[in-house]
Amino acid sequence: MIIEPKIRGFICTTAHPAGCRENVREQIAYVRSQPKTEGGKKALVIGSSTGYGLATRIALAYSCGAATLGVQFEKPAAGKRTASAGWYNTAAFEAFAAADGLYAKTVNGDAYSQQCKDEVIAQIKADLGQVDVVIYSLAAPRRTLKDGTTVSSVLKTTGSDYTNKTIDLKERTLSEITIPQASEEEIAHTVAVMGGEDWEDWMLALQGAGVLAEGAVTAAYSYIGPELTHPMYKDGSIGRAKDHLFATAAKLAQEIPGLRSYLSVNKALVTQSSAAIPIVPLYISLLYKVMKEKGLHEGCIEQMYRLVHDRLYAEPTPVDGEGRIRLDDWEMKDEVQAEIARIWEGLNDDNLEQYADIDGYWQDFYQMFGFDLPGVDYQADVDPDVKIPSIAE
Repeated sequence: MIIEPKIRGFICTTAHPAGCRENVREQIAYVRSQPKTEGGKKALVIGSSTGYGLATRIALAYSCGAATLGVQFEKPAAGKRTASAGWYNTAAFEAFAAADGLYAKTVNGDAYSQQCKDEVIAQIKADLGQVDVVIYSLAAPRRTLKDGTTVSSVLKTTGSDYTNKTIDLKERTLSEITIPQASEEEIAHTVAVMGGEDWEDWMLALQGAGVLAEGAVTAAYSYIGPELTHPMYKDGSIGRAKDHLFATAAKLAQEIPGLRSYLSVNKALVTQSSAAIPIVPLYISLLYKVMKEKGLHEGCIEQMYRLVHDRLYAEPTPVDGEGRIRLDDWEMKDEVQAEIARIWEGLNDDNLEQYADIDGYWQDFYQMFGFDLPGVDYQADVDPDVKIPSIAE
């Protein structure tokens, strides 16, 4: 079938297997072009199929030479429905890794569940013995708790409603949006979904099963951003969850002797998560323009290679005053943020195209789903039913 992008809201409901494969190939090629890293050799990446998680898996495999076990929750193709982009990404990664003599297997399931944890532990025991690096890169809208209750995260403010500019990316126009204040219950549910509780459950389960190597390293991902996004992110409901995630990093280091545990604050990028946050896509489109002009722009793979090569396995690991890894250092440069703040104040429909990298935003968005990749024939007939080698039907 010929597969075309179908956009609904902030997601694309189709994905292209050849495009996803090319996207993975390009990321691997980038890491191969960089200096090797003396780092982890047996990695577990929880949330490994897209965005930062996929990029970290690629960086660990192709910079450190690590065997990687991934955890994802993705859908295979069914009838005329394509598989999810994450499914195609993983199929491509496993194929490339196998051709390059690297161990790569994937567990497809609900990472929040005990069943998934048990399956992963069994796989580690069977194939790897232990893991020495664990990356926690989950971004989910909801979670089923141990008592069977399902809770959902919300993207709301705390304290008071917040009004600011936002962008209609399709129409390329500005408008104002008011983000409502979250209730205490909504905040608690967001923390339950996006906070550190499940990360802690994973690490304690791995340690309890004897599959976590002594002196292992673990990292989870967060974002801080500039003041204009703080009401929506840092000081919003999702920010409360990220605060809990940060507290969990310190807690894990105390609970598991010898464990190095970090929160990595990453740069704002077009991901399936960030695309859903009001105001943030407008900020990202301005950020892209400014950082590209200053020669500072990075994508997921550049960020995660830098995490692996320059942070996690540097001696000592560079952290800020609160013990966080800061990969948003280039984004938060004074000259970058001052320029964005200046543009933001005078931004309107007439100068939007001048100051915002909307084309760059859309390119990154489409490429997440395997579209708009150079060298891919999108008019060719392709089979959407792609198998992931390590996942049994």
